[in-house]
Amino acid sequence: MQQQLIRLWDLPTRLFHWLLAALVTAAFVTGLTGGNAMVWHGRLGLLILGLLTFRLVWGLVGSTYARFVQFVPGPKTMLTYLRGGWQGMGHNPLGALSVLALLGLLLFQTISGLFANDDIAFNGPLQDLVTKRTSDWLTGLHHQAIWLIGVLVTLHVGAVLFHTHLHKDNLITPMVTGIKLATSPDARGATGGGWLALIAALTIAILAIWIAAGGLLPTAPITPVPTW
Repeated sequence: MQQQLIRLWDLPTRLFHWLLAALVTAAFVTGLTGGNAMVWHGRLGLLILGLLTFRLVWGLVGSTYARFVQFVPGPKTMLTYLRGGWQGMGHNPLGALSVLALLGLLLFQTISGLFANDDIAFNGPLQDLVTKRTSDWLTGLHHQAIWLIGVLVTLHVGAVLFHTHLHKDNLITPMVTGIKLATSPDARGATGGGWLALIAALTIAILAIWIAAGGLLPTAPITPVPTW
């Protein structure tokens, strides 16, 4: 069987993956700790939102296997995979669905956090844009989604270990090195996702963080201090 090394995951995709894992872990810890840690929890949420925004843009302009059009499965592709006939590169169809679900849930979590409050000292940066009732409702959903995220992350890690150790399809090393050993002679390395695409994705991500942090909100007027 002919084998070849191909470029699978580009550097921005790999950095996104590991940074997201680290930030979500830190956000989970600070959120459960509460108290003064909530300040950092809010900051981590903004960074996660920036990362997710970057990934959404990179999914449109990034390299081959990072693009949604390449790995989001249709019904026919999913049926082929379930029958054991799928032989593509990158995310397999079931893995692609789990990635989309996790990205969507994390996006909801970060956005809901912008409007959340803890009735003590923490208010999301956009909390004043909604009523207290809406903020409390979003806060409740934010708390409940934590455990769903934990379940999806656990399933994701379990699936990676299952494929790596039982199916002998190493999914971890390519996400570190970017290189994968392909057994199909038709496999092609990733292309695209150059510097202009990277700069555009980073710019939009930074802009999203600025807006989420309240950058478009009017500045509160400064009340002069009486001198008499």
